[in-house]
Amino acid sequence: MKRHLEDYWQNSSPIYPLVTFRIAFGLLMVISTIRFIALGWIDVQYVKPTFHFTYFGFSWIQPFNELGMYCIFGLMILSAIGITVGFWYRFSAILFFLLFTYVELLDVSYYLNHYYFVSLVAGILCFLPANSSCSLDSIRKPSIGRTTVPRWMIDLLKFQISCVYIFAGIAKINSDWLLNALPLKLWLPAQDTIPIIGFVFKYELTAYISSWFGMIFDCLTPFLLMNKRTRIVAYFFVVTFHIVTGILFQIGVFPIVMIVLTTIFFSVSFHQNIVEKIQQLFRITISSSTNSKIFSSDITKWIVISYVILQLLLPMRYIFYPGNLYWTEQGYRFSWRVMLMEKAGTATFYVTDTKTGKKGFVENSHFLNIHQEKQMSFQPDMIVQYARHLKKEYSKMGLNNPKITAEIYVTLNGRPSQLFVDSTIDLSLLEDTFEHKSWIRPIESK
Repeated sequence: MKRHLEDYWQNSSPIYPLVTFRIAFGLLMVISTIRFIALGWIDVQYVKPTFHFTYFGFSWIQPFNELGMYCIFGLMILSAIGITVGFWYRFSAILFFLLFTYVELLDVSYYLNHYYFVSLVAGILCFLPANSSCSLDSIRKPSIGRTTVPRWMIDLLKFQISCVYIFAGIAKINSDWLLNALPLKLWLPAQDTIPIIGFVFKYELTAYISSWFGMIFDCLTPFLLMNKRTRIVAYFFVVTFHIVTGILFQIGVFPIVMIVLTTIFFSVSFHQNIVEKIQQLFRITISSSTNSKIFSSDITKWIVISYVILQLLLPMRYIFYPGNLYWTEQGYRFSWRVMLMEKAGTATFYVTDTKTGKKGFVENSHFLNIHQEKQMSFQPDMIVQYARHLKKEYSKMGLNNPKITAEIYVTLNGRPSQLFVDSTIDLSLLEDTFEHKSWIRPIESK
């Protein structure tokens, strides 16, 4: 086993898949960032809100003013262009990774799996010589040109994509998804007005077929893409699946990202043809260097192995928490659980002056935008953050050590709405930690 691992570590592969991946990723990031600005989301998400929900340990990360945030996104576009054309690539990749990750850490309300995926891929690209061919850097500095890279570099990107699919598939192996077709049974009937295919969504059987197909598709897709005999059929389903989900659900550019980036599983000749056409178009020549040993040190090896282990363990951390994962959401984020639940809550917060005993309710819209309030109403860590923020704000208004309580009712996958936390607890005294949140009331069966 050790010998095989050592042989694998020394194996090289043509650089072409890495080059096309770099170009595709860069272009997608340019387009998605411009789209984000055009939709006015900088103002809505980061400029206008007076309060932001932070990730544990990252409360020190705060947004800049309006000009600063637009500068951040402008630099993000420029760095994504740098990645695409391979100009000052290493600097561009690091800058894009830092800026993109910074923006995503500003407010947990806007967490999405594909944002997390982009951060991970951007981080990986910081360390790969994806500019060693078909890039402005290789023209400017021919000595960096090369035709091969260590095989593990390309496999690491395949591994990261595989994690998205496989863990998403494993997450679908639960009774709500497979036995009750939830939440698709709730979502699909609302899509019956879609031209041509809309009528099929009225039938309950469609939800069951879609649920089982989704689970099987996610679990098997990476393996089918790796096999050249099943690759074309698998990619057909990749394209079809993501186009349909993109039409049915508003999930942004995620379908396009997955459709484009999964082409890294295609044959070397496929990528070579693309690279050679680009080279011919722009009259680019590259070096024939094939030395890959500089990327195969023991330190590099253990960094890569550690990263792989982390990505395998992080989505499984929920097993250390008791209770229903979808109810408590302890270990839910960063685990590739995509579109797996229909969850909503209504949260009424109360403020009590402990000196006078006077009590009043909070108008959440005074502190949060609509999206923030929606997400906060059923996510425990956000509830605690909001309660602590309310205590701080009402203390400034002159209340003496205000007590923050709330009546929060949550519904999960069509279950009757039920009380989420004890309405007598002073939520502002709770701490947001990685420990089990025992103050969450257990979910009741239907």
